Amino acid sequence: MMGMLKRRPAVLASAFAAILGLLLAGCDDTPTAQATPAPPPVTVAQPVQKSIIEWDEYTGRFSAVESVNVRARVSGYLSSVHFREGEIVKKGDLLIVIDPRPFEIALGQAQAELLEAKAQLDLETRELERARPLLQRKTMSREVFDERLQSQIAAQAALQVAESRVQAAQLNLEYTEIRAPVTGRISNRMVTVGNLISGGSADATLLTTIVSLDPIHFYFDADERAYLKYVRLSKSGQRPSSRDTHNPVYLALADETEFAHRGHMDFVDNQVDFGTGTIRGRAIFQNSDLLFVPGLFARMRLQGSGEYQATLLPDRVIGTDQSRKFVYVVDKEGTVAARPVTLGPIIDGLRVIRTGLQPDDWVIINGIQRARTGGKVAAERSTIDTVAAAKRAQ
Repeated sequence: MMGMLKRRPAVLASAFAAILGLLLAGCDDTPTAQATPAPPPVTVAQPVQKSIIEWDEYTGRFSAVESVNVRARVSGYLSSVHFREGEIVKKGDLLIVIDPRPFEIALGQAQAELLEAKAQLDLETRELERARPLLQRKTMSREVFDERLQSQIAAQAALQVAESRVQAAQLNLEYTEIRAPVTGRISNRMVTVGNLISGGSADATLLTTIVSLDPIHFYFDADERAYLKYVRLSKSGQRPSSRDTHNPVYLALADETEFAHRGHMDFVDNQVDFGTGTIRGRAIFQNSDLLFVPGLFARMRLQGSGEYQATLLPDRVIGTDQSRKFVYVVDKEGTVAARPVTLGPIIDGLRVIRTGLQPDDWVIINGIQRARTGGKVAAERSTIDTVAAAKRAQ
C-alpha cells in the first residue's frame, strides 16, 4: 500500500507532462490556407448596332374632312323625308322636300309679270321708232321724243327686274328639294313631317348633319419641345418639315397593339396655343372600309428623327441607381465596371442608348445579380437575340 502511494505522484507528473507536450505541439502547427472562390459566371454581349428612325407617339381623335349642318334655304312646311337615318348618302341625293305649292304659285306670278314687262317694252320700243321720223321732220318736239325714249328705257329696266324675279322664284322652288351637299354618313332627322321650318338665315331650322368619311382627318397636339425639335431637324436637313412634306404616320386604334394604319401629315397650325402651350397638327388617312369615324380616339406615331446608326440593348440589362441609369461592362481581365448611360426610346423591343457605350463594349446580359463593381467574373460571350426582342415588343 505504501508503495502504491509513493508511485501515484510520479504517474500524475508523467501524465501532466504528456498533456503539456501535446498542447505545445499543437501550438507549433501553422493554420491551413483557405481556398480562393472562383469568379461567378455571367453572359456578356456587345450592343446591337442598327440603322433606325425614331418615332414620336401622340394621341388624338378623328375629324371629318367635310361636315355639313343641313338647313333649309326657304321657309315652309316639311312635306317628306327621303333618307334613312345613319345611312351613307351621295352628293346630290334628295333628302327632304318642303311643300312646293306656294313657290310654284310665286313662280307663276313672276312669269306673268315677265310677260307683261316684255309686252310693255315692245310697245314702248314701237312708239319710239314711230317718233324718230317725226322728230326728223320736226313734227314732234324734242321734249316729247325724250319722254318716249325714257319710257322705253324704263320698260327695259322693268323687264330685267321681272326676269330677276322669275330666276329668284325658280331658285326658291328648287330650294324646296333639299339635297345632300357632300357624300358621307347622315345623322338622324331633327324635324318630322308636317312641321313648319324656317330657312334662309343663320337661325334656319337644323334638319340633320352629314360628315364625310373617306378620306378622314386625324388631329393631335404636340408640345413646344417637340415642335422645336422638328424645326431644328428640318433646318439641319435630317427630317423635312411636315408643313412642306407629307411625312408618313402610323396609327393604332384603342383595341390594337400594332400601328398598322398608314397615313401622312397634311397640316401644321400657324401658332402655339397660349393656354396649353401646344401646337396642333393634322394627318390624313384613307378610310375605304369606313372603320374610322369622327370623334374616334387613336394613337399615332410620327417620324421623330432622321435615320442614324443607333446602339441598342434589352431594357432588362439596364440598372437604376436613384436617378442614374447604368449597365455593367466587363473588360479583358474580367473586371466589372458600372457604366452610366443615357437612354432613348424603345425600337423593336430594344432600348436606344444615346451615350455611355461603345460598339465594342461587352455588357452583362445574364447573371447581373452576381456582378459587383470592381469584382471579377467568368464572362461567357454571346449575342443579343434581336428577333426575340422584336416579337416580345409586339
